[in-house]
Amino acid sequence: MPTEAFIVAVTGVVGGILGGLWLFWTKERALREQLSVRERELSEWASREEQSARDRQRRMDETEARLTERESAVTRQMDRFGELETDLRRRAEHLEQAQRETTEAQTVAQQMGSAFRDRMEALSGMTSAEARNELIRVVEAESATEAADIERRMVQQAQGRAEAEARRILATAIQRYAGQHTFETTTSTVMLPGDDMKGRIIGRDGRNIRAFEAATGVTVLVDDTPNAVVLSGFDPVRREAARLAMERLVLDGRIHPARIEEVVGAVTREMDDYILKKGEEAVFAAAVSLPAPEVVRLLGRLHFRYSYSQNVLQHSVEVAHLCGLMASELGDDAAMARRAGLMHDIGKAQSHEVEGPHALVGADFLKRHGEGAVIVNAVASHHQEVPHENIFGILVSAADAISASRPGSRSEGMATYLQRLQNLEQIAMDHAGVEKAFAVQAGRELRVIVRPESVSDEEGVRLAREIARRVEDELVYPGQIRVTVIRETRCVEFAK
Repeated sequence: MPTEAFIVAVTGVVGGILGGLWLFWTKERALREQLSVRERELSEWASREEQSARDRQRRMDETEARLTERESAVTRQMDRFGELETDLRRRAEHLEQAQRETTEAQTVAQQMGSAFRDRMEALSGMTSAEARNELIRVVEAESATEAADIERRMVQQAQGRAEAEARRILATAIQRYAGQHTFETTTSTVMLPGDDMKGRIIGRDGRNIRAFEAATGVTVLVDDTPNAVVLSGFDPVRREAARLAMERLVLDGRIHPARIEEVVGAVTREMDDYILKKGEEAVFAAAVSLPAPEVVRLLGRLHFRYSYSQNVLQHSVEVAHLCGLMASELGDDAAMARRAGLMHDIGKAQSHEVEGPHALVGADFLKRHGEGAVIVNAVASHHQEVPHENIFGILVSAADAISASRPGSRSEGMATYLQRLQNLEQIAMDHAGVEKAFAVQAGRELRVIVRPESVSDEEGVRLAREIARRVEDELVYPGQIRVTVIRETRCVEFAK
């Protein structure tokens, strides 16, 4: 029997052999798996390369087809160019032949022209240069006359068309422009149902009309105007109250001193309430805090004042909004700016009662009724009567200039007016043939007197147009200026 040690030894050897075999088999299996993976990758790579090769071959085939097509197109184009070159060469030969024939014809024509010119000079006794100058002079004279006739006809036609177009434009402008007045007025007209009402308004010995004038403070003008009387007064509030009172008296028919005082008193109270209401509406529209009642009432009186067709109260509200917008853009107090803009023209409501510029009058009134120094200075300085102490006066000046773009020209100084008249006359005197020039109708018409022996009727039309164009180009003036050229011919003979 083998010994235990031998068995252990054999067992160890067998185990080692088995372990080695297991390790070998494991490595072999791993190698086989790696080989299988490599074979699959190689197969995929080969497939991709084969597909890529087929794609490259397909692209090469397509490129080759395109190149073949382009080569055919180029060949056809070259053939076409060859045909064109042949045709151009043939045309160039024909052109050279025609040029030679033209040169020969020009030479013959020049020889014939020289012979004809020599013959004509011999017959006329004038050189070609003298004949040319004479012809140019005659053509210029005829052309000037024809041009003046054409210009006159064109101007007449343009004037006919312009009158119709001007009527259309004016009608459209008047329809779109809803200004209640075109200028400030100091009168109001009251329509009557009949001329017999005028006698009742005057009353016995004029007592009714005197009572009405004493109660309203306006003048009643009774003239030959049919079915109407005119109320005249500088104060627009009193004039409006007088108009309403007169209309009520005419409608009622009872006209006597007691009734006049009663109606005028009722209308005056209504006007006070209406003025206060208008002032409050303006304050609300301008989005400012309510000032003192006296200030609100004076603002309401601006509702009855107009300047160049613009209502002064509406203008003040507009200036207030503009001032607020500009102050907001500058990062300043918009509410303070609106307040200054609303009150900047408040002095116009009492400027006829207090002497001084309306800006200073309004500032003094606001100061007496509790407005701060900032508002007072903004109102006083918006026309530069006093220096600006804050930005609000500058904002009010800018907003007032923006809103005050009203129709109608501003008054100009006497020196500027006289200079404009002198410039008008000088423009006319600069033209040849002008004897005298006068600017008449306050510079709205320029009358030009010409020497009849120097300027014809046709040339007078052209002269008027030239002067008008120079006036348009060189002068600045309101409205339009009429240019009238006067050519007077006097024929005097004495009988002996």
